[in-house]
Amino acid sequence: MKTIFFKLLLVLFILLAIILLYQPTKEKDSLYKGKENEDVYVSVKVGDNTQKILLDDYLLGVVAGEMPASFELEAIKAQVVASRTFVYSRLLSVDNTTNTQVYLDDEKMKVSWSDHYEEYKEKVQKAILETKGEILTYQGKCISALFYSSSNGKSENVENYFKGSSQPYLVSIDSHWDQEYDPQFIKKVKYTKAQLNSFFGGSFQYRFLERYPSGRVKSILINQKQYSGREVREKLQLSSSDFEIVKEGNSYIFVTKGCGHGVGLSQYGAQGMAKEGYNYQAILKHYYQGVEISKNKE
Repeated sequence: MKTIFFKLLLVLFILLAIILLYQPTKEKDSLYKGKENEDVYVSVKVGDNTQKILLDDYLLGVVAGEMPASFELEAIKAQVVASRTFVYSRLLSVDNTTNTQVYLDDEKMKVSWSDHYEEYKEKVQKAILETKGEILTYQGKCISALFYSSSNGKSENVENYFKGSSQPYLVSIDSHWDQEYDPQFIKKVKYTKAQLNSFFGGSFQYRFLERYPSGRVKSILINQKQYSGREVREKLQLSSSDFEIVKEGNSYIFVTKGCGHGVGLSQYGAQGMAKEGYNYQAILKHYYQGVEISKNKE
């Protein structure tokens, strides 16, 4: 009887071992969220409402809102990877403003792209598919993939514009392509002296104190008060913090170079590099120094 019992126990043990041995292993969580073959959704706050949008659909709408779809495919791929990285760095939770990334839904895409809707949609979807799951990492961690429209000829160290510590992958590098490819590289905005008096108080008097090596304004004295280039840019809604001031009668003309904060990927710079034959990997590794392009399972 004991022999039969031990034989049954042995059989059960063997069966259990076989089940455990051949049970399919569960996929490990991806680098941040989502598993292979599992749909990944982004929480997008639009006004007071939050929508759940498939990541690929979200990326389509972001490129539509952030970059001209007439750009070269490799430039669009660079934007897709940067945008995908950006949304993962925000833990898949964003709003629909320039504070994170501008997103256009399908109806707005039709308006924006007009007669090119089908062509551009297919092109951006191709860029998303051909970079599927790719994100930018530095020492194994998802980076803050900041981007902007065009530089003044150089990108900027992150700490020179945004409050916080420096990042080894967000440093000032050459971006000479912007001047050639951005049709609005130089912009001029005119303010009357009365308007400037209202903005800054008192009679408008200024003196540039210091610029960063990139050429952007570090500090400027206006009516005996010191401002950063960023503060003046935001107060006067200038295109960039690289500006000159030209007096014209009772008005002052602010002349800017480039458009945006200048940190990370330059979209027009990416276009220029793509035009010269660089692929999206080379573009990304130029603007984000020392990064790796990692595969994130989606």
